[in-house]
Amino acid sequence: MPDTAKPSAPFVQRSPVTLRVLGTSVTLLESIRQRAREDLGLRLEFTVMDGVAAQRAGVLAPDSFDIYDQWFHNVDFVWPAGAIQPIELSRIHHWDAINDLPKTGRLTPHAPLGAGGNPVDRLYIQADGSCGARPSERITMLPVSHNVDSFGYRLDMLPHGLDSEQESWGWLLDPRWRGMVSLQNDSAIGAIDAALAAKAAGLVQFEDLGNLSVAEIDCLIDCLIELKRAQHFRTFWSNQDQASSDMLRGRVGIESLWSPAMTDLKQRQLKVRMAAPREGYRAWYGGMSLSRSIEGRSLDAAYEYLNWWISGWPGAVMARQGYYISTPELTRPHLSAAEWDYWYAGKPAAEELAGPSGPCGMIHKGEVRDGGDYMTRMSRIAVWNTVMDEHNYLVRRWNDFMSA
Repeated sequence: MPDTAKPSAPFVQRSPVTLRVLGTSVTLLESIRQRAREDLGLRLEFTVMDGVAAQRAGVLAPDSFDIYDQWFHNVDFVWPAGAIQPIELSRIHHWDAINDLPKTGRLTPHAPLGAGGNPVDRLYIQADGSCGARPSERITMLPVSHNVDSFGYRLDMLPHGLDSEQESWGWLLDPRWRGMVSLQNDSAIGAIDAALAAKAAGLVQFEDLGNLSVAEIDCLIDCLIELKRAQHFRTFWSNQDQASSDMLRGRVGIESLWSPAMTDLKQRQLKVRMAAPREGYRAWYGGMSLSRSIEGRSLDAAYEYLNWWISGWPGAVMARQGYYISTPELTRPHLSAAEWDYWYAGKPAAEELAGPSGPCGMIHKGEVRDGGDYMTRMSRIAVWNTVMDEHNYLVRRWNDFMSA
């Protein structure tokens, strides 16, 4: 009998998908890229920018990336611009493991919501295409890493009369620190730190710290310009390497600071402390969005990458940077008991702990994380990073301050 079997289709080896990820140094780490390639078989191209540049690229060049890895307050720019597409919750495997902070705006019912850009207010896509807090089946950005920021200071440069048990944002503008102060030069974040400081020092009052009026912006900037002309500020930093270097060299004694810079300083054995201000912290929440143009195999791979990020191992990498993850219980098995107790539980380190680069010794035995445990720190939010109604005016006046 003649062979009537159909010939088998020729085997076609499909090349790995390449995903282009736009973001900042907070999450676009080489260790992340390598492990994701091993676990998922993906090629990842990371484009690392500062926050302002990444925000601009997200709006103006949405076809230049597949995944937008940024902060929730940037949703206020990229969603109205049509730069990103909805994320379908049906394709997010560990959505139920994400805790309440991004879903409700706080970890406990009694914690303050905080002023400014609370992530829940721009998380869910509403029926009319806007974004808001009402739960739906589609979101703008997958909640991933988060933390609270304040300022750091050198203990050996602490002026007489200031007490580490009574830390306040007002210290940044206290005349006893004159000539030793540095702020971040980014208007969106630096201005919030300055506003927190001005309010705490009793120099300026604000009706809503997360949304300053034109008159309030003028009062704040005029106050800052006067202080700058009196040589209160030593410098302004644009990246964490600069912030770390300035404090290490003794150019500044107190400055707005992020966790990686504090990590670097501790690794260099400098006696520094991250403040737990009595007024509360400035908080941020990072996440990942999908480009408007991604589709097909690339879209499938992007969902794999998003799901991988909240599956456990990446959260351990974030913890060693001093950051939290949206799925802490999935991350816990990837941390040692001592690491979990230090980073999340607020307990003294039971042993020397490794930092982001691996070797032990960054965290010394007996050391306690500044500000306490996860629940305590993330329940003391004064204001979230935000995009104010008068954002453009704030940027213009902040530039006046920078150039004064």
